[in-house]
Amino acid sequence: MSSVVSGERPPSPGMRAALEDWIILWGGAVIDHVVAVGEFAFFCQRTAMWLFTRRPRPGTLLGPMHQVGVRSLPVVALTGTFIGMVLAVQSFFQFSKIGLENRLGAVINMSLVRELGPVLAATMLAGRVGGAIAAELGTMRVTEQLDALEAMGADPVHYLVVPRFLACLFLIPALTVMADFMGVVGGYFYCVFILGIDKHFYLHHSAQFVSGFDLGVGVFKSLFFGSVIALISCYRGFHCDPGAEGVGRAATASFVLSFVTILILDLMLGIVLDVVYSILWPSGAKLF
Repeated sequence: MSSVVSGERPPSPGMRAALEDWIILWGGAVIDHVVAVGEFAFFCQRTAMWLFTRRPRPGTLLGPMHQVGVRSLPVVALTGTFIGMVLAVQSFFQFSKIGLENRLGAVINMSLVRELGPVLAATMLAGRVGGAIAAELGTMRVTEQLDALEAMGADPVHYLVVPRFLACLFLIPALTVMADFMGVVGGYFYCVFILGIDKHFYLHHSAQFVSGFDLGVGVFKSLFFGSVIALISCYRGFHCDPGAEGVGRAATASFVLSFVTILILDLMLGIVLDVVYSILWPSGAKLF
């Protein structure tokens, strides 16, 4: 009666049904994501509990370390080399316009050791190792091997997740250093031997502007990157949907989520470390 008096038309049954469907759809999606975040937090808590209460056996640790470290080394080294060369090509075109091409060493090496090196190594690890971990554990979930481990009294998180987590945590700093080194070598080779930049000025400005703190920043970031890659990949594998399609979706989702998380962490850690740098060296002079 009030809607008639005010002149407003009441919503039609079709509009009301569409609104209810929309609320149910998006409400269900929000609830599913909240539940997934809670399950992931519980999964991380179980991993941390086993990590600090009982060490994994050496036999379960060597395989993941070989997969993460040794087998990832060639692709990380190759990619790092070409990233250094690409930086040299793109930076030289801009710096040559203002006569600062001799300072390319500082720009290339600073970009590599602080940002591109750790992010590059983490991206390669997420694509090559993270997807493989998710697919492997997803296949074990689909074929009920995880249930068989629990039936035999072995905790799958301790037996499967902790060794992979430790392998990613311990070996991604080495992969980051390798990416940094090969990127520096690639940038030096292209700048000095192809672009004809004087190697004395290239090395002088590199040593002047790039310090051990910058290298430590990249290695410190890589520890966080390796941890989230291992946790996300193992979680997606443990919660894989049935069938071959579910395994494929788990591998794809592990890489996408790992890559997005790496970028978010890189931003947050960059802000925090810049604040730390301004506190330690307010004048801008580095001690080492």
